[in-house]
Formats: sequence, C-alpha cells, structure tokens
Amino acid sequence: MIAQIDPFHAIAISREAHALEAQGRSILHMEFGQPSTGAPAAAIAVAHQVLDTEPMGYWESVALKDRIARHYAERHGVAVDPEQVILTCGASPGLVLALTSLFAPGARVATARPGYVAYRNNLKALYLEPVEIACGPAQRYQISADALAALAPAPDGLILASPANPTGTIIPADELARIAALCAERGIRIISDEIYHGLSFGEPAHSMLEFAPDAVIVNSFSKYYSMAGWRLGWIVVPPALIDVARARMGNLFLTPPVLAQRAGLTAFDCTGELEGHVESYRRNRALLLDALPALGLARIAPPDGAFYIYADISHLTNDSLGFCQTLLRETGVATAPGIDFDPVDGHRFIRFSFAVSTDRVKDAIARMIPWFQARSGR
Repeated sequence: MIAQIDPFHAIAISREAHALEAQGRSILHMEFGQPSTGAPAAAIAVAHQVLDTEPMGYWESVALKDRIARHYAERHGVAVDPEQVILTCGASPGLVLALTSLFAPGARVATARPGYVAYRNNLKALYLEPVEIACGPAQRYQISADALAALAPAPDGLILASPANPTGTIIPADELARIAALCAERGIRIISDEIYHGLSFGEPAHSMLEFAPDAVIVNSFSKYYSMAGWRLGWIVVPPALIDVARARMGNLFLTPPVLAQRAGLTAFDCTGELEGHVESYRRNRALLLDALPALGLARIAPPDGAFYIYADISHLTNDSLGFCQTLLRETGVATAPGIDFDPVDGHRFIRFSFAVSTDRVKDAIARMIPWFQARSGR
C-alpha cells in the first residue's frame, strides 16, 4: 500500500504567486521560510574559485565536519567527534536519515501541532505513525515534558524544534532538560531540528545535545547561513548510529554537492555578515509586531526566533487556504496557510515569513492594513 501524503499548500500559493509575477504583478513573497539574501560574499568567492579549478565529484569534506564539531564545543559546550557529523543535502534528507536510522516501520513518533508540515508527511511516507500533540497558546505552541508524560503508551520517538516552524517559539533550557530526562526514563528517542539556531531575538536557543547526548541533531546552512539553494546540511548522531547513518546517506543521497561544502566551510566564519541578516530580521519582526493591531491580529505565537509570525485569523475566516489565496490575488502578498502546519486547527491561522528585505516588509504592511481593515469592517 502506498502511503498517502498531504500536499504542501504553501507550494501551491508560491506557484500562483510566481505565475502572477510572470504576468507583471508586483508580488511580495512571505510564503516560504527562506532568506532573501544570498550566501556570504566570501563563500561565493570561494565557490567561483572552486568552479574554475576543481573537477569536483563525490566527496565529503573532513574540514567541514571538523568545523561543525568545533561549533558544538564553542557554542554549546559539548564534545562531538567529527565522525558523528554526517553531511547531508540539506535538512530534509537529514530528517529522512534520522528517522530511518532510529525507527522501523510502525514506530510511533510524537510531534508538536502546529509543526513543520514535513514532519508529519515524512513520518507517513516512511510508514511511521505521527503522534501529534496539540500545543496552543497556553503551551506557547511548544511541546512540554508534561505533555509527553501524559502520552500512554509512550511514543518510540520525538521530533522537537526550537526555534519552531511555524511559530518561532523557543523551549527554555530548563524545559529541554525536563524533556530529555523524561525521554531517557521512558525510552523515547529524540530528533532535535535545530535548523533555526542562530536566529534568536532574546536568549539564544540551546542544543538538545546539552541535555541528551544520544539525541540526533538535524541542522542546515539554509536559514542562518542564507544558503537555502546550496542544499547543504548535517546531522549529528550518537556513536552507535554512525555506521547506520553513513550507510543510508551513501546509498540514498551519495554526498552533498562539493561546491556547497567548500562554500559552507567559509560561510561558517562569516559571522559579521550573517549577524547583519539577523539584525534585519529583528527590524522586520518589530515592524510586523507594531503593525499587527492595525491588521486586527491580536492573537499570535510569541516569535522568539526564526523568522515567522503565526497569527490567529478565526475572526475573519474558517478557511486559511482560501484566505491566503484571496490575500495574494488582491494585494500581491503571499503567505502560508495554517493548514500546512496543523490539519486540525490550522484553518484559522496564517504564517508570515519576515525573511525578506525591510523595504518589502514595509510594502507588505502598507498593502495589508487597508485590506484587513476592510474585511474586519465587513
């Protein structure tokens, strides 16, 4: 039997947005969580040199694995052997590697709802059972140790994200420690999606490795490093899973692109340029938070990190997909419908990505304020 996978509705929104753009419409793309900036300048310079001088091929950068391992020591105070680092073609293959390395078909894996659409659909595609935990405003839209303790029987695994997509919420260190202890007690294997690390607007996010050394970490160059199109990421696995994960990476995906690996090693140390992007996101976040009252959006998830605002629009609609389509067609602002992230309650939410330029955020606000006010008036 072939697994039934739900569509990714934001892709359909983006497809229509690009079609309108091709017709000459002015479109503001806030539907995807991808930086509008390119890779750091020094990384691009290295890529040009590699194109001119190297034949490339199937290759895994030992230097990049070493640099990633050093990152965990410097940033999080944890020791990671470079051999525990498996380079991947982005976080999406990394999630597949993590899931297939840890679980057999039929295993039950808990996730937050709302949560990233691919968690649920990857689990279904791999014949694993999603166990979605409803996380509303009372839980700051995040999984808690108490919610995990209430599950009976205990799930085989847990996927958590901090900062999270679509909400941007961060799990505090003390709660991560409680989750780690509970998972150890109940035999729950942890996959921690840390793709938005580096994108925090208050306290920095903690790695789950600080609390659960046997957790599998998924990360990528797509968000903080502004290299989404380069398709480069990594996972960190405990020593017992190194051979298992390497076998899956080699057979399913071979190696990440050599060009991306060379550029990624340089990007790791372009801190000044990358922190400049974070400051832009901080400004964009402030602009949107200031504008939300004029849009009539009072109920939002607290965006501690990443570059998203997840807003309740139940006073305006019960159809978030249709709402996003109408918003796009009438204002040129593309957003993501909540049903991607929550099949139960997502019909009354939308997600804004503020990973675009500040000028575009200002333009989007100017277009949306009268549109939202008119709908509220009706």
